[in-house]
Amino acid sequence: MTPDTLFSLQGKTALVTGGATGIGRMAAEALVRAGAHVLIASRKAEACEAVAAELNALEALGSAEGFGGDVASSEGIMALVSEVNNRTDKLNILMNNAGVSWGAPMGQFPHDAWDKVMSVNVAGLFDLTQKLLPILMKSGSADDPARVVNVGSVMGEVPMGDGAYSYSASKAAVLHLTKIMAKEFSPYHITVNALAPGPFVSRMTAFATADEETRERVGKSVPLGRVGRDEDIAGCMLFLCGRGGSYVTGAVIPVSGGINVVTAGNIFAEAL
Repeated sequence: MTPDTLFSLQGKTALVTGGATGIGRMAAEALVRAGAHVLIASRKAEACEAVAAELNALEALGSAEGFGGDVASSEGIMALVSEVNNRTDKLNILMNNAGVSWGAPMGQFPHDAWDKVMSVNVAGLFDLTQKLLPILMKSGSADDPARVVNVGSVMGEVPMGDGAYSYSASKAAVLHLTKIMAKEFSPYHITVNALAPGPFVSRMTAFATADEETRERVGKSVPLGRVGRDEDIAGCMLFLCGRGGSYVTGAVIPVSGGINVVTAGNIFAEAL
């Protein structure tokens, strides 16, 4: 088997929620370049349409189309599922990337910040996935399962509040749900895995990644010394969604530059 066939996604159809910006945009481009037809959905339909046009202009092996879709409510999810079913009769890949955050210091964190964040990041992810199960089941086989990739966060793996308490808790829930779904969906030939990214350039992290100077400063706090790049997400997606990932389910890939394994220093160093 050659690298071309190992990571090829030709003939596959994917849905990327929140695919107009940030990690979703990085993933959508990777999937298109690998040959997939990618449906890009987010609350801002015009932004999704614009990104789809950009990706189609690459003259890559795949193609894209963009439209509006909101996972913040039951009604929005039903409308998104209906739109997907109107546009395709198969869905080989679902990337649950849409998410929101909220930041406030301890002692000032509002109650409302929990309902909004958990509704999108956890309930929305879960409900969209279960409502797309019929088309995912139809598209997967024992030899080539359908793939679900959930976007968690390194903040869901390690105890980092950093003022984003509901976000961190929601991403911990995403990682746990990933393992539950992986167990329950495996008989239906669907793999479920998650990414746990560290800092990447996105609208959500614009306060920390908007300019090169700030990115370099943030990167110095990452064990591997930088913020994430587009190819870091692309490589994970091609592995999980290609033939090489067909025997992997329930995994959490820490795309965080080593933040996931940062621990206390050598507490016995002073005794040596």
